Amino acid sequence: MNVQHFELDREFITLDNLLKFLAIASSGGAAKVMVAEGLVKVNGEIEQRKTRKLRAGDVVRVHGGEEIHITGGVSPQ
Repeated sequence: MNVQHFELDREFITLDNLLKFLAIASSGGAAKVMVAEGLVKVNGEIEQRKTRKLRAGDVVRVHGGEEIHITGGVSPQ
């Protein structure tokens, strides 16, 4: 399993954008398909919301062996 740490520089990042940014998905559309097919878990639960807001402390696991730990972030204003 490949474990990565993603440091937020804002309050949150959406799930589809994270998968695209880390090149786990080739595009935003491909990321949304991965989520729709049930290939992505957030905090141990299959996630169906393509634009789920991920914050510090969340753990994303993608079918195939990718695990991303979300760290950092800024508090909402």
